Amino acid sequence: MASLRDVQNKITGVKKTKQITKAMNMVASAKLRNAEERIERFRPYASKFYDMLGDLAAGADGSVHPLLEVREEIKSVGIIVVTSDRGLCGAFNTKIITTASKLADEKAKQGLDVKVYCVGKKGADFFRKTDYEMKREERDSMTHFDFTLAASLGDEVIRDYLAGELDEVHVCYGEFQSIAKQLPVTLNILPMTSQSEEEGETGGTGDYIYEPSVEGLLAELLPRFIKVQVYRALLDTSCSEHAARMAAMDNASRACDDLTESLTLLYNKTRQAAITGDLMDIVGGAEALKG
Repeated sequence: MASLRDVQNKITGVKKTKQITKAMNMVASAKLRNAEERIERFRPYASKFYDMLGDLAAGADGSVHPLLEVREEIKSVGIIVVTSDRGLCGAFNTKIITTASKLADEKAKQGLDVKVYCVGKKGADFFRKTDYEMKREERDSMTHFDFTLAASLGDEVIRDYLAGELDEVHVCYGEFQSIAKQLPVTLNILPMTSQSEEEGETGGTGDYIYEPSVEGLLAELLPRFIKVQVYRALLDTSCSEHAARMAAMDNASRACDDLTESLTLLYNKTRQAAITGDLMDIVGGAEALKG
């Protein structure tokens, strides 16, 4: 049985750990509020952007812009993986990495060349150990980022796509649905027509009159649409990270309470056993003196 001092030291250590987890929970909660405000402000814009572009793309021929053209033969696939830079957020990063890895393995089994673009240290560390080609990795960028990062990454993906180095582009990220629910999501962003068909976009430009021409608008809006989708993935992942960390630290704090309770019970049992042993020694000594 452990000594009283050992048990007491463990109790003190668990209480200090709880102080750290509670502090991290409060920090994550504060960051989550800011991240929620950013994603709530951006989502209506991204959704309306998607609706308008879907209407434009549905009424346009695939040959009017290279980003609308579906290639007959798919040889290479690009996967943008968005994770966090830090851990201590439960299985959040693991779920995203698993989703991206399964997609990469599936494409590789089809004989396609898989190229990976990683944003976030956790995803970069994982795919660095695989055989997939790492086209880009952004580390220590998820703490503070703006649209510039999405624009840079979007430009690089578009450039590779137009150069023929990529035939499809997917984004894997953590979608924030609520504080208790963050789901790994895979979004196909190139070519544009494949996404519109998957989402069931129908109709055309009959309900709207666009000026200048549809072709001119598509040439301007399609590259921006890619960047908007990448930026939304960054915002969603950032918000989901803080929510997952807050939940993980809350669970850790509760675990500390349970461990403290069990250690306190062990301390009391150990102390009672020590007292009982001392009493038996005293009684035994007294009996010996009487004898």
